Amino acid sequence: MSKKYLTRYGDNYVAEMTEAEIREDIEDGTFDAASRGEIPAMNQEEIDHLFEIITSPQKIVSVEPGSEVVVSFDAGTLKFTVRHGAGMDRLQTVLAQERALGSDSIELCHVDYSYKPIKPIISEERQTMEQVQLMATLPVLYGAMPNLGLYTKPDGPCDNWAELLPAGKIKEAREAQEEAIEHAVRDIVFVASQMIESGADGINLDTVGASGDADVKASLEAVRILSQKYPTTGFEMGMAGEFNLGMHGELAFDGEILAGMYPHKQVKMAEQAGVSIFGLVVNTNSSKSLAWNLARVVTFTKETVKVANIPVHANVGMGVGGIPLSLIPAADAVSRVDKALIEIAGLDGL
Repeated sequence: MSKKYLTRYGDNYVAEMTEAEIREDIEDGTFDAASRGEIPAMNQEEIDHLFEIITSPQKIVSVEPGSEVVVSFDAGTLKFTVRHGAGMDRLQTVLAQERALGSDSIELCHVDYSYKPIKPIISEERQTMEQVQLMATLPVLYGAMPNLGLYTKPDGPCDNWAELLPAGKIKEAREAQEEAIEHAVRDIVFVASQMIESGADGINLDTVGASGDADVKASLEAVRILSQKYPTTGFEMGMAGEFNLGMHGELAFDGEILAGMYPHKQVKMAEQAGVSIFGLVVNTNSSKSLAWNLARVVTFTKETVKVANIPVHANVGMGVGGIPLSLIPAADAVSRVDKALIEIAGLDGL
């Protein structure tokens, strides 16, 4: 009888798989990513290394001393308060991350995690950032989502392309997205400028592309303006998905059509805009094994790191980056994802 190894599926449930089953899933996963992204698949040595990581008998695995990478966060100050219900304010969260958990950096953010709703409360956010900077030592970024959906009626000024497209009104849907881009760029630049002048060590644009390629274009245009205005400030861009959804389909940045771009092409656009850290995303398939999901992530990440001239921090949270789709993912799966991305894909940070 073939030996079975304890592992997990993308929904966080424990599973038992044989060596043959795990290897088959690794090969299927890497070839799936290679086919979709038109990039090289993992070689045999990398496949063997990933198999060893997944089947390690230790519950928690790690890298060798000296191979550690830095960590950045999205929705940093919401992790304790909103997701885990800890009774503390944002300043206390930052200090806990710094002094109890030893975080490399942290992100200050508002519970309404988008740039548009930050405008009316920008004075209060500036005060909070100034107070945090007086108390904390670690780098504190300010972050939010571009979230173009907030600019649609009835809450925003633009027609809703999600309603126009099913009605066959393609031209009108594209015009609505183009109008939303203008509003979003203006809001992102305004809010980010205010926070930088209040002491923010950097700006994070999170979940870029959630509203499609218009969302991506707005973010790139905003970073280009900001990076020229504040050349010593760092800008992190974390994506929403592994490829840009073509909700518009014809939008371009520096002559390149944005729709359909996978991480290894997304990162080049980010570089050209002035992004300092690129957060690639690879979606987790909850019905597939950890081996299959992680093989895809390693394949995409390896190629992205290879072509990038800026640090790459993979998004490794619930439902992306090979991490199981669960509010509190299992530590055994998380540590295997981290180790594989660092050792095989050459990731710069998490």
